[in-house]
Amino acid sequence: MTETLEFDDSGLGRWTDDERFEVTRERLAEYAAATNDPIAAHRAGDVAPPVFAIVPVFEALLTPAVDVMPVEAIPRIVHGEQDFHFHRPIRPGDKLISRGKMIGYEGLEKGTRAAILLECRTEDGELVNEQYVTTFVRGMTVNKTMGELSPEHKFDDSLRDRAPVAKVVQHVDTDQTFRYSPAAGDPMPIHLDEDVAISAGLPGIIAHGLCTMAFTSWAVLTELADGDVSRLKRFAVRFSKPVIPGDDLETRIWKAGGSNGTTRYAFETARGTDLVITDGLAVLAD
Repeated sequence: MTETLEFDDSGLGRWTDDERFEVTRERLAEYAAATNDPIAAHRAGDVAPPVFAIVPVFEALLTPAVDVMPVEAIPRIVHGEQDFHFHRPIRPGDKLISRGKMIGYEGLEKGTRAAILLECRTEDGELVNEQYVTTFVRGMTVNKTMGELSPEHKFDDSLRDRAPVAKVVQHVDTDQTFRYSPAAGDPMPIHLDEDVAISAGLPGIIAHGLCTMAFTSWAVLTELADGDVSRLKRFAVRFSKPVIPGDDLETRIWKAGGSNGTTRYAFETARGTDLVITDGLAVLAD
């Protein structure tokens, strides 16, 4: 049965205080290694892998949820979707300033979907990236809709009528979560403690969703962009099912169209017959 709760609408649209982060070559290389990224420039720390962009904004992500949602909702929040809009890659030596705000929410039958907008700039004010994070509060609904939600990136089912342009098979290591957690600065215990994960209703330790997303990002870059992260302009996914350390994954990519000097690719990632990433979208500069 879905419980009813109330959000504090005064927190909607209110930016958090600035969060600061200094990028080091060592941190970039650590993140690449923690996500099995094979791209040489990422492994050397010369430029950030795309999903590293979540690391500088991580603190700014937490505050908007607490500002709007009641405390009893926080343990029921899951990360539903992630949508990066890149203006330029992150590089070693960057001094970044991030902020976030909840922009809207929607009460649904089985819970509440909420959207947070994150913005990352340099100290000089240059916009580096924008990110839309869609969260879902399981089993709690507000029975109304306020503000706006994240942009759409729905997969076109008709694409499956033709062969993918690329398929990439990847393996999630048994120690993946223990390497990813310090590299990303994400200490959530469901990724590190078997007992905590089982008590949360999971089969055991699960991989970080953004680690799985990082796997899909280097699959796209290696197959379609010659490993050049500067060509990636948008990258979005929906997290469909948990990934377990030891899983074998296959990312399938289709060309979905293009305009204004860019090409859109749709993708999904499967574990056997189960889709763990759906509604994947990558926009690459030609």
